[in-house]
Amino acid sequence: MDTIWTLLRGQPPSPTHQPRFIFRQRAKKSSHNEEPVEERGEGLQAETTLVHPESEEDLTSGLSSDVTALVLQKTANRRKAVFYLTLISLLIFTTAFLLGYVAFRASCHYCVEMDVKQDDKAGPDYTGWGGVMYMGELRDMLRKYLKEEQIESTVRRMSKSSHPPGSAEGNTLASEILQKFRQLRMDHTWTDSHYATLQFPSRTQRNSLWIMDANEDVLEEIPLGSPLDYCAYSGTGTATGGVVYVNYGRKEDFDLLRSLGVSVGGAVAVARVGGGVSFAEKVWHAQRAGLGGVLIYPDPADIPQDPRRLGLYSSAAISEHVHLGSGDPFTPGFPSFNHTQFPPTQSSGLPLIPAQPISANIASKLLSQLTGPECPRGWQGRLPYVRCAVGPGLSSGEGRRVRMGVYNTMMPVLLNNIFASIEGKIEPGQYIIMGAQRDSWGPGAAKAGVGTAILLELARTFKTMVENGFYPRRSLLFVSWDAGDFGSVGATEWLEGYLSMLHLKAVAYFSLDRAILGDDNLNAYTSPLLADLIEGVIKQVEHPKHSGQTIYSHTESLGSSWKSQIVKPLYLNSGAYSFTAFGGVPAMELRFTKDSRSYPFVNTQFDTADRLQEMLQGRLGALGRSVGELVGLMVLRLAHDHILPLDVTCYSSTALHFSSQLNKFSSELQARGLSPQWVFSARGDYNRAAETLREAILNSDVQDERVTRLYNTRILRVEYYFLSQYVSAVETPFRHVLHGRGEHTLTALTEHLSLLRSNPRLFDEARFRRQLALLTWTLQGAANALSGDVWNIDNAF
Repeated sequence: MDTIWTLLRGQPPSPTHQPRFIFRQRAKKSSHNEEPVEERGEGLQAETTLVHPESEEDLTSGLSSDVTALVLQKTANRRKAVFYLTLISLLIFTTAFLLGYVAFRASCHYCVEMDVKQDDKAGPDYTGWGGVMYMGELRDMLRKYLKEEQIESTVRRMSKSSHPPGSAEGNTLASEILQKFRQLRMDHTWTDSHYATLQFPSRTQRNSLWIMDANEDVLEEIPLGSPLDYCAYSGTGTATGGVVYVNYGRKEDFDLLRSLGVSVGGAVAVARVGGGVSFAEKVWHAQRAGLGGVLIYPDPADIPQDPRRLGLYSSAAISEHVHLGSGDPFTPGFPSFNHTQFPPTQSSGLPLIPAQPISANIASKLLSQLTGPECPRGWQGRLPYVRCAVGPGLSSGEGRRVRMGVYNTMMPVLLNNIFASIEGKIEPGQYIIMGAQRDSWGPGAAKAGVGTAILLELARTFKTMVENGFYPRRSLLFVSWDAGDFGSVGATEWLEGYLSMLHLKAVAYFSLDRAILGDDNLNAYTSPLLADLIEGVIKQVEHPKHSGQTIYSHTESLGSSWKSQIVKPLYLNSGAYSFTAFGGVPAMELRFTKDSRSYPFVNTQFDTADRLQEMLQGRLGALGRSVGELVGLMVLRLAHDHILPLDVTCYSSTALHFSSQLNKFSSELQARGLSPQWVFSARGDYNRAAETLREAILNSDVQDERVTRLYNTRILRVEYYFLSQYVSAVETPFRHVLHGRGEHTLTALTEHLSLLRSNPRLFDEARFRRQLALLTWTLQGAANALSGDVWNIDNAF
């Protein structure tokens, strides 16, 4: 039997690779009443073969002949003999029928009665005792067993102190979660270990910030606060120069500075947190613009206003990694298992310039001294200074500059991802994954505590449902990831280890990281394939703050469509991003926020359970339960339905939109001898394949397991086949042409296309041809895979 347990056990580490000794522990229970028994190697399996009777005649032939002989001897009373013969024949026929029926039922243990009306177009679910359980009953069961009481207590227990990867606190917490999974008596529980290179603050030299005079003498040292405030994977060393305010540090911000004639070369940038870009993207843009270093601060304009906490907000510095990628940056594209001895390499996403988080108070001190052009419209934050200028000069004296020093150190750390699974009863080799990061630089109540608490509660709830009659069709996988603060390192290393099989095994991934940063608005950062699922569940779940209203009705009451308000694109620093952009797995991350802004203490030393609970007005448990219910209902659909409820037609509109963009530039393209016809043809092929599959599913008997498996195999491959096969996973890890990063993506091609009108001299025809070819053949490959018949696809080639 192809089970998730045998899929993910992996191989033991090589004993010859020193000093990286890895201990892997996998536990399997011997019975429901015994303690877990440690196993090493493959587990024992038993196979039972059911032998069917050849026919009813085989059962009755011998007995019938004996009865006939007996009757022939009783010539004296033929009527009595006929009566007995008839009675015995009837008894034999009834016995043979019952034996055949029992044999048939034993060979179809999970068969169910199909003439009962189905609920919500979902097939019934066999309870194990001859009954039928429908989707409506499963929803009620989920709501019955999902509790909020333990969510707050788990968050408080996890956020008592910081617990970074490799620390004693982190290892203790990992052991506690492993024990929790074992106490739930999950079908399988195990750990997956990696060595990864992480960056931490130096123990001997603190990061520093000074104001220098024209002679390079130190005029003033500016204290940076806690030594734990830092940017992981920053470049190290010092940077000295003028100060330039770059707003959010987006590409368009640097373009605007260039248009204003501001000299940024060698300067130190001061950037605001937010703006839809990660710390890594801010540093990347600054490095490409020629700046020497980056200071990043939280502006009060971007956080919820609370006069009682203004002083605390102003003194907080937000730590975050600055690797433009995910996973171990020294093993890009391949797993950091002990036995994978790849040659030394380094991610191209590692910055070369230093980066350091600072508080709003420090930013105010620097920005209030800037001279130069006035800030563009929209750049004015809410710092207490009179004039907003962009620099690079300082008004406190001619020739004065800023020097920053970053002295972080790299360190190899043993990471442990913790897994628990509930095995599916019909398709155990397909699994739905729920995960949350466990580690945190600070207390991490919102960053790691909430997600872990919801993960444990979902595991307990689904296990209780199984004990009360729920038989999931597909397997459920619950994972506690390590080193999430460093760029989803634990999750990405696992993805890299199983990349070749994920597109046939992983149905979807749900990230629980940072699920509660407020209590007003729900955001779903998601792959479009899962958008229909979120639409269904928000109509069923009550809004945690607005009693009597579902999340859907409350969102619609605000005057805009639910999709524009709730559905958001995946972003680089999301816990779900790598699953889709790197692994080709549909993924989603749910999050409640406050208005348009979020809880301001994530990734700070102030991220405690008390502050989070205070902002939520005591509703932490209720909000956690709402997130659990939303995720749980989507997981139920994926684990229960015969046909996977993923929208394969979602990318047709994306391809159509790009085709219309190409049409706008048709005259410019034709003048250069370029034709978009190949893209149009590939788009048409994908659209036809998606619609044909959708129609075929609607007109098929979904109870036919052979047909169901064929359709599901094609659906599972959709996201994976949008990973470009023409770029290297090592050099360009985010290969998805729609959600990824790099020259092969639709975004890069669209930006290049716009140069035909905005700046034709920068348009590179050879580069554009390559970009267009990569996109076209990736789209064509996705269409071929979705069609199911690559040889007869109707195309215009």
